[in-house]
Formats: sequence, structure tokens, C-alpha cells
Amino acid sequence: MARPRQHAPEALHAQVMAACDAWLRDNPVHTLSLRSLARDVGCAPSTLLKLYGSFSNLLQYVNIETLDRMGAAVSWLEDADPEPQLKALATAYWQFAQHEPHRWQMLFEYPLADEGELDERQSHIIDALFLRVESALKAHQPALDDATARRMARTLWGSVHGLVQLGLNDRLGYWQGQPMEVGELLDQLLSMTLNGLRYLSDDS
Repeated sequence: MARPRQHAPEALHAQVMAACDAWLRDNPVHTLSLRSLARDVGCAPSTLLKLYGSFSNLLQYVNIETLDRMGAAVSWLEDADPEPQLKALATAYWQFAQHEPHRWQMLFEYPLADEGELDERQSHIIDALFLRVESALKAHQPALDDATARRMARTLWGSVHGLVQLGLNDRLGYWQGQPMEVGELLDQLLSMTLNGLRYLSDDS
């Protein structure tokens, strides 16, 4: 678990994270305030500012917790074959966004940290998730070099993210009177991508 400042009380940190979790189950982050959070955990707002330095830093720890949860949700996929692994990763991403929409949305609506320990921790978790996609692509098509796999992983996951975002907002349209299913579209996206990679030549 990421820790606030070196000598910060971990019990209070755990309370704060639990209170944020309870809030985000039903409410978006922009409705959360330092004052209401301090009231929920039974302390003064100044205590939280002393603990985290700023409300912005506090929310960054929530983002780290969200990234950790996302990583834990797909940790069991490490030994799967490339195609089922990537499809399961995409499905897990969609399910996480469905089950924890306010946490998921906060990752993209609220800027991540851009310096210091928080930035390093967030970057490490995000890079690990991308590396999982890169490794699966290279296992599926060994002709991919590192740079191509790195770019392709981000292009592919950008497409996955777009489908998830549109699905959450009910913006994927309808077919025969029924909403388009995100899971089916994710499966089609990954099948098309992986089928195309099978025919990649060694000198491409």
C-alpha cells in the first residue's frame, strides 16, 4: 500500500481510503470535499492536510488504490495463452468499469500525479498493465519487436478503453432494437487484431 508522508498514521490513512471507497460506490469524485471527508472519518480538515499535504494528493492515493485493484483483478491471467489472456484482460477492464464506475472515471477525469513518489507508484502500476498486453502480443506473434509491441499495446488498449467508455455512456448504438454489447465488440476487436498479427512477416 502506498503510504502518505513518512510518519503519517496508517490507521487514519486506512480510514480515509475506506471513506473514499464508500463515497465512490455511489457518487462521482467531484461531489467529494475535504470537509465532508474529514467529517466522515472524525477529524478536522487540517489534520488531513497535514497528513497528505493537499486534497489533490489525497485523491492520488485513491487513484493508486484503484490501479492496484485493477491489477489484482487480472493477476490470475499471467499464465494464460495470449488470445484468451488478452480477451480476459479486456473483459476484466470492462467489468471493473461497470462495477466501480466512479473509481474508474476518476482515473481519467482527475489528473494523475506528475512528480515524486506518487507519480513513480502510479507509473509503475500502469507500465505493468501495459507490459502484460505487450508480452501477450509478442507471445502471440514472436516477429514483433519491442518497439512495435509497445506501440501496438497502447493502440489496442486505447481501442478497448474507447469501447468501454462508450459502453458506460450508452453511446454504442443499437442493433435490432437492442443496445450493442460491449463484450461482443471487445471480442471482435481482439479477434481481428490477433488474426491480423498471425500473418505478420518477419521483415514487416
